[in-house]
Amino acid sequence: MYKQDYQKNKTFRLVHNPPFANNYARTLLLLDHGEGCWLFDADGRRYLDFGSGIAVNALGHGREDLAEIAAEQMKKIIHVSNLYTTEAAIQCAGRLMHLGNFDAVYFGNSGTEAVEAALKFARLYALRTRGEGHHRIASFSGAFHGRTMGALSATPTPAYQDPFRPLVPGFQALPYNDIEALERTLDDSFAAVIVEPLQGEGGLRSVSPGFAEALNRICREKDIVLIADEVQTGLGRTGEILASSWAGLNPDLVTLAKPLAGGLPLSAVLVPERINRQIKVGEHASTFGGGPVTTAVAGAVLDIICDAAFIRRVREAGEYLHERLQDICDRVPLAREVRGRGLLAGIAVGYPEKDAKSRMGNLIEKMQERGLLALRSGTNILRIAPPLIIENEQIDEGCEIIASVLAEETE
Repeated sequence: MYKQDYQKNKTFRLVHNPPFANNYARTLLLLDHGEGCWLFDADGRRYLDFGSGIAVNALGHGREDLAEIAAEQMKKIIHVSNLYTTEAAIQCAGRLMHLGNFDAVYFGNSGTEAVEAALKFARLYALRTRGEGHHRIASFSGAFHGRTMGALSATPTPAYQDPFRPLVPGFQALPYNDIEALERTLDDSFAAVIVEPLQGEGGLRSVSPGFAEALNRICREKDIVLIADEVQTGLGRTGEILASSWAGLNPDLVTLAKPLAGGLPLSAVLVPERINRQIKVGEHASTFGGGPVTTAVAGAVLDIICDAAFIRRVREAGEYLHERLQDICDRVPLAREVRGRGLLAGIAVGYPEKDAKSRMGNLIEKMQERGLLALRSGTNILRIAPPLIIENEQIDEGCEIIASVLAEETE
């Protein structure tokens, strides 16, 4: 009865919240199941998924192959903790190490856990190699690294930070893509710099080539650990396995999460030997991270995503999506600019800044009413992150909805 009322009775939906602590600004939508790039609500209405659970469901919904792997592993063993290990975890870590010049993998459960681990590893490295007084961490305007206290301290957005002050000391935010600020600020007191190659929450802005080069150079010269936060951009989302490669970044640590286990909670930090040897046993750990079920599924996800033909198709789909979005910008006055890269893309919408956020919420709600699920980035960016398996016909269908809704809007 609750399920039916929640979906069908508008008054009930408006005045009765589901039994959860406050979390995201939840839409009034009760989802039941998914197939490929489609989601279906409790009444059977389908929605084209241009959000992928915030860039998580890279391989789409209803994957019987992944479900079978998870079920088989659950029959064998579900949990052992990190006091022990399993073949699934070893194989998954081996695959991840070969994504770059890494020698070890730390497993967690979420993106913010991966960021916390990377920040701690960087401070341990600085302490053990340079001594005390080299603990500061730089992040950048527009960044989003997570909601736990360390990651939050690296996320310089007042709406996120202010209710939780005082934050972890030692963090400093610099302007994104400002080379002079890097040169002026980064000194021997810094342990790490954390940066997103493409800011998912910060308006879909990418690091400039000159900024990436300066980051690499300064961090190398001063032995500052460069952390690439690829929780949202990693594993194919931007048309490369790691976005750092096209961005020109040479990170010491890489954080991964969202698509890693096909929708199950798993994150990872890719670690080189020179940093790993500075981490003593017991200084950081996770009870659930790298469990046998999630790593078994992640191994299969990596097999699919890391295939050259799959990545080539993701690039083609990304190029086609950007062409369609540019066509919308050419035709619809309110659509001002295409942002992003690959299948993490968006449109800057020309709302006045004072009410952009609320109007973007209304815009996304109208798209949902017409069968399209999308996201927001920053205050006025329509963020699009469909499953990586999306076909051109589905891109066409989604873009037609976007164009029609935007065409009805005015400044």
